[in-house]
Amino acid sequence: MKYNSELRQDLVSGDWIVIAPKRNLRPHQFAGKDRRVKAPKAGCPFEDLAKSGHEIISVYQKKKSKSWDVQIVKNKFPALDHGNICAIKTREGPYSMIEGRGYQDMVIPKNHDKNFSQLDAESANLIFRAFQDRYRFFASDSCLAYVSIFQNWGPKAGASIYHPHYQMIAIPVVPPDVNHSLSGSARYFAKNKACVHCAMIEWEKKNGTRIIKENKGAIAFAPYVSREPFEMRIFPKKHLAYFEDEKEEDFKWVVGLLQESLSRMKIKLKDPDYNFFIHTAPISEKSKHSHYHWHIEILPKISISAGFELGTGIEITVVDPDEAAKILRS
Repeated sequence: MKYNSELRQDLVSGDWIVIAPKRNLRPHQFAGKDRRVKAPKAGCPFEDLAKSGHEIISVYQKKKSKSWDVQIVKNKFPALDHGNICAIKTREGPYSMIEGRGYQDMVIPKNHDKNFSQLDAESANLIFRAFQDRYRFFASDSCLAYVSIFQNWGPKAGASIYHPHYQMIAIPVVPPDVNHSLSGSARYFAKNKACVHCAMIEWEKKNGTRIIKENKGAIAFAPYVSREPFEMRIFPKKHLAYFEDEKEEDFKWVVGLLQESLSRMKIKLKDPDYNFFIHTAPISEKSKHSHYHWHIEILPKISISAGFELGTGIEITVVDPDEAAKILRS
């Protein structure tokens, strides 16, 4: 008997999710979202960063540019503050606490109206060069453990400003989701003497149904265990655990595929809000994580987690990843 729904277990984390495409038949499941409001340049705090009180860290220009194209600035309202000493860990009764020391910076492209998928290749690669330069600065700080790099696009994804921008948050602990992923990767390597993500890439290439696009150096596919409808992951084909170690000439393959994937999502899904983020091995204890494989995850904001998902940690995905890839690939 073929069931309409399936529970699938993630190869890395061991987490379960439910694939329930029949729920896609519910009324208004994918009703058109509210139209994104385009904010004018006038009054945008990212048009004149110095004038709006942002502390500028680095400035990047394209080869033939006459002014800045990308800047790294300190967030005016950071979740974490950097101090002169490492964060101190203490206890309060049964609870553990560590001081909120770290960094929260923003990477700001000059163009107010073009999101990542719409940028020319040089501008898109310049953003990743800024990511990597700042990442390497964080990696030199022995007080830090992990660097999160992400974009929130649209209000449903947590973006409060229209002008496209990206954030980098460096923290003194390894986040639980990352720890979960690292542990699963390590277990697979201990058992199979191989990278779990490389195994996934090999299978997806052999299977073919969930691949969205690939080029010489990178591959994009809808994961077999998708937590959200139309989730995508982009992997460099070369095995490399650490984002900061990626060579500049190899970044172009990942960056180009990220642009292509976001462009397809914009067209096929009517420009949804989304989050994308980079998953990489931590900057602390680097010798321990060579089994990992850095990558990018894209999560469009289409469905809403409710009681079952929040109460169990098991996501219900209402679009089969095979079908999602077919739509995005077409």
